[in-house]
Amino acid sequence: MKNLNKLLFILLLIFKPFNLFSIEKVPTVELRLLNSHIAHQIVSAAVDDCTQKGYMVSAAVVDRNGNLVAFLRNPLSPPHTIKVSQRKAFSSATLRAKTSEMSFRRDLNFAPDILLIVGGIPIQFVGNFYGGVAVAGAKPEIDEQCAQAGIEAVSEIMEFAD
Repeated sequence: MKNLNKLLFILLLIFKPFNLFSIEKVPTVELRLLNSHIAHQIVSAAVDDCTQKGYMVSAAVVDRNGNLVAFLRNPLSPPHTIKVSQRKAFSSATLRAKTSEMSFRRDLNFAPDILLIVGGIPIQFVGNFYGGVAVAGAKPEIDEQCAQAGIEAVSEIMEFAD
């Protein structure tokens, strides 16, 4: 019996030398997501900023895949701002760039749901990408400023999230 145990142990060492002593790491991908509270703070701050400037707007936050996470509309904003803000946010999230920086990309004019009007900004903190935010209803440059104000409203919280 003692010899059989030794033999089994030796065979185990011969046939599985690396697997016995190593710990296999399962391949994983770490993703960071905005919680709903932060997303709502972003749209709220964006709409408030534009309201203080005298504009009635809608604001949308989407996740890294372009799915709507938060939305807020001033009741007096035109109805078209609903879809426009969502499509700008989708564009900035899926392209991972400001829509103002992508206007030269004429090849994207026919891409589904892409809208290259100024006002969409990707959401990124401390090197982590979260999605996109966009505002619609003011002048395009003002839309972008208001979207940036939404991001800045949570930047302190997000920079210390690690």
